[in-house]
Amino acid sequence: MNRIQKSPVSNICALVLLALLAAVHSPVFAQADAVEVPENGKPKQFGNGRECNPGYRAVDGTCAAIELPANAYLTGTSSGSEWECERGYREINGVCTAVVVPANAYPTNSPYGNGWRCGRGYRELSGNCAAVKVPANAYPTNTAYGRGWHCGRGYRQVDETCVAITVPPNAYLDASRGDRWICDRGYRADKGTCVALNVPANAHLDYSGNDWDCNQPYRRGQAGCAQP
Repeated sequence: MNRIQKSPVSNICALVLLALLAAVHSPVFAQADAVEVPENGKPKQFGNGRECNPGYRAVDGTCAAIELPANAYLTGTSSGSEWECERGYREINGVCTAVVVPANAYPTNSPYGNGWRCGRGYRELSGNCAAVKVPANAYPTNTAYGRGWHCGRGYRQVDETCVAITVPPNAYLDASRGDRWICDRGYRADKGTCVALNVPANAHLDYSGNDWDCNQPYRRGQAGCAQP
């Protein structure tokens, strides 16, 4: 009987084909074996490894359910707090406690603070909301912090009142604040008044207008402007 002998070329082709198949499939199987996905988990979308499904967190190689207290919701983030209290509640010792909102206040969504804020025209005072008493020549700021009012332009705060500002001659009210005065250009403040500047020879008013600088090349000294 004649035996069919395979040529050396056929044997080489068969070996090359097996090597190619092993190279293509072995990384896939190796990767599949390397990533062991626990219950309630899944492979990471990017990169290698695994991650827990929403509502679960990694604990000792497993995915454990996040214990959600009553009146709370999941934040869906893996960093920071895993849950927050619902509106009208705040976290105290791991539970969500109902916020007691005083009169003239409303609950807030912020997990920080006392969980409520005073309404317009009121400010927080000793855990309650007290009506803001706006003195004469003032206006409400409509904020939950501070006194709740500011003095009008031309007035300054003195305790709980607004006192008129006396603007001396050769001065004007500050444009930005309105609660102080500034001397005109060529004058400087001195004991509640504005006195004219005595600009010495070889000098000029500086950029502020309330002092002077020496002309070049003179230098300022006690007696005025002297040559260097």
